[in-house]
Parts: sequence; structure tokens; C-alpha cells
Amino acid sequence: MISLTYFMISLFILFLLCYWHRRPKKFPPGPRGIPFLGVIPFVGAFPERAFAKWSKMYGPVLSVRMGREDWVILNDFQSLNQAFVKQHEAFSGRPPLPIFDQIGEAVGIAFADYGPYWKTQRQFSVSVLRSLSVGDKSFEKRILEEVDSLIEAIRFENGKEFDITPTLKTATANIISSIVLGKRFDYDDDKFKQMLNRSFKYFSNNIEGLMVRIMMFAPKLMSVPPFSLVGRRMVHEFNLTFEIFREIVDEHEDSFNPRHLRNYIDAFLARMKQEDNEHFTLPHLMRSILDLFLAGTETSATTLSWALLCLLHYPQAQAKLRQEIYDVIGPSGAVTMTQKPNLPYTNAFIQELFRYRSIATLGVPHKTTTDVTLNEYFIPKDTKVLSNIWAIHNDSDVWRETDQFKPERFLDANGSFVYSNQVIPFSIGPRYCLGEQLSRMEVFLFLVSMVQKFEFLPPTDDGLLPDINKGTSSFVYAPLHFKIKAREL
Repeated sequence: MISLTYFMISLFILFLLCYWHRRPKKFPPGPRGIPFLGVIPFVGAFPERAFAKWSKMYGPVLSVRMGREDWVILNDFQSLNQAFVKQHEAFSGRPPLPIFDQIGEAVGIAFADYGPYWKTQRQFSVSVLRSLSVGDKSFEKRILEEVDSLIEAIRFENGKEFDITPTLKTATANIISSIVLGKRFDYDDDKFKQMLNRSFKYFSNNIEGLMVRIMMFAPKLMSVPPFSLVGRRMVHEFNLTFEIFREIVDEHEDSFNPRHLRNYIDAFLARMKQEDNEHFTLPHLMRSILDLFLAGTETSATTLSWALLCLLHYPQAQAKLRQEIYDVIGPSGAVTMTQKPNLPYTNAFIQELFRYRSIATLGVPHKTTTDVTLNEYFIPKDTKVLSNIWAIHNDSDVWRETDQFKPERFLDANGSFVYSNQVIPFSIGPRYCLGEQLSRMEVFLFLVSMVQKFEFLPPTDDGLLPDINKGTSSFVYAPLHFKIKAREL
């Protein structure tokens, strides 16, 4: 009897293992991990690095089981370009992400699945942002106005050590706020600071951000403590942010003039009033505001934070950057986008910054919209797909000394800037980041203006530098907390 019991248990375990390791015919190879959890226990805090390591064994297109689902990971530029650009119709879907679907009453833009709704929302947002990028309140003018406030905030520290990251987040948030909400906030506005803290803690906080990321891969954990507690708290705090947005939308409705559209909210309200469309409603407006707010703030602020760490760790790069700025613009000249082509080292510095510190290491998840073949592998419809941007930016077959910050890699023998299409911080294909143009302008104008006015130094006189090799393990790879000194020039 006992032998029969052991036999049945062994048979069940064998069946379970066979079922667990089963995969579609010609599906990309890769590790399966353990039943129910897959590879989650083995990827650590930085799954993009584990995926890159596994791609050396299984190839650039690999599959992993996360929780109970198979995910396909694209680890080199050629595979990603083939999928997201050349076969974009098949790879532009967005999978259900329950942890984010709980926020608000609509899906917005960033997490909407590929189809008529997303195309309409994307086309509308691109059109509105394009119209707002020119004229008396162009993107450049809005950024330069905020530059003055940022410079004054840094000057206020009077050369003492301080945490510059909140100041950078406020500055970049104010720009997208002026475009979308039609207003900016003072740097010491408590309500605005609370909104920023609530909105971004889950994108850069090490513990809670990591837990939210895990729940994206394994939604079943949303009902298991302590994940469930973090999920409920995140939804609650985003709802508080929606309350602030709603107050601003109400103000816009009271002062709405269809002949004078001032910002994104006005343009959306005009579309709502023009037609009876289920896709242009107040919940859709609220979620779109949140998407634009998050995308237009965190990436730029985090990139600038990494830039300042690079200035500390590579003082020779800071000196070269400032010398070029002085040669072209002068120590007190006005900074504009027209000067950008005349600053090759600055362009190389920024492009290397995008490569050296990938902010969105795995991008936003995609989903196949149909059965498709990629690199001779068969990928069924509704398969989740991740772009390993970190692996692409650290590909040793493309870049030498990937762990070193070397702007010179993007300069030719004549010192001219060499653009690389394999540096893709905003992804590629139809679902590239909507705020790319704005973010690139912000990074350029803020960085050049700060280096022109200040020398950035270590926080302590002993020269001990903040860590540049460690960052947060969340959706956004941000520096750990650090302080800095800014000596006015």
C-alpha cells in the first residue's frame, strides 16, 4: 500500500514537472524555474541583468516563466528592431497589468492595448502636444522659464551639501504640469510635494517599488500579504492624486473657452464636447493626465540625477563639458536649442548618459497581437514580451568597456558627434515614449544651464563620492539617495 502511495506521488510530481516544462513548438528557449513561481526567485532585484546573462546561453530571444506565464525577452537591438519596428503590428499589444488596471476608472494611453482606442488616444495626444510645442508657450520657452527657477533653487543652497533630486523632480514636474494642467507650482508648495512623493515612490522606492514590479510579473501575489497591502496603498495614494487633478479639471471646465485652448486639459474637454465618444470621458482624461505626468517627470529627473553623479565621478568630463559650453555660449550667454548642433561633446555626454544608465531597463511590457515568427521562433498570440534595454545598452559586442562612462565613444576622429540608433532610452516602434521630444529638450537645457552656472562637487571635503554603481530596483533605475555641493561660478 505504501509503495503504491509513493508511486502515485512520484507519478504526480513527474506529471507536474512535465506540465511545467511544456512550451509551444518552436518557442524561444530559456529557463523555466520552479512550479508556480517560475524564475522569479532567481532573477534577483535586477531581472534585466539575469535575462542578459541567460541570453548568452539561450540566444538574444529567450523565454522565461514568470509566475505561471511565459514571457519572451528581447536582448539585442537587432531582435528588438525586427519585432517593434519591422513587425510592429504583431508586437504592439499591451498585456493586462492588474496592478495598474486598478488605478482610476480607465486605461489611459500608456497601458492601453493596441487597437482603435489606443490609436485614437495616441494620435490625439501627439497632435495636442505638437500644437503646444510651438508659439508663445513652446516647450523650449516653458523649460527655460523653469531653468531660471531651478538655478535660483540651487543658488539658495549657498554651496552647502544638499539633496538635489527633489528639486529636479519639482522642476521637471512643473514643465509637464504647465503643458497638461496649465499651471506650475512653487518649489515649497506642500500640496505639490505631497503629490510628487505619492506618485513616484512606487517607481523609485527600493522596497515598495520592487514589490509592485514583482506583482506585475505575478499578479496572483496581489492577494497575498504583504504584497496586497502595498497594492492597496498604491491605489489609495494615486486616488489622492486624482483628487488634485479633478480640482484642476473642474477649474478648467468653469473657465473653458472653445476658441482659446490653453493646455492639454482644455483640448481634451473640447474633444469631449464635440462628440459623444465613449473613449473621451472624464475618467479617460484623468488617467491620461496621470500617464503624461508620470512619463514627463520621472525619466527626465532621474536622468539628470545620474548626470550629476557622472559629473562628480568623472570631473574631467565636467571640465570638458563646461569648456565647450563657454566656447560656444559663454559663461553668461542664454542657452537655447539652436546651439545644440554646435556642442558635439555635450551631445556625446548626453547620449552616453542614456546608454550608461538605462532608466527604464525593461521598458513597458508588450504583447503579441497575433501568432508571429521572430528569429525562426514561433510566438503565439497574447504572449507577453519585454525589451531588455539594459542588455542592449550594455552589449559587449557593440560597446567596449560597457561599465565605463565614456562620452568619447560617440565622437569621431574630427571631434564631431556620432548619433547611434542603438541607444534607445525611449524604446522604438509605434509605442515609443510619448514624451521623448520633451524629455530630450529638458535634459539638454537643464544640464547645459546647470554646468554653465555651477561646478558640482562631492558633498564632503574628504572627496568621498556617492555611489554611482548602485540604484533602485523598481520600474525606474534611479540613483540611491545622495547629496552634492554646487559652487556658483
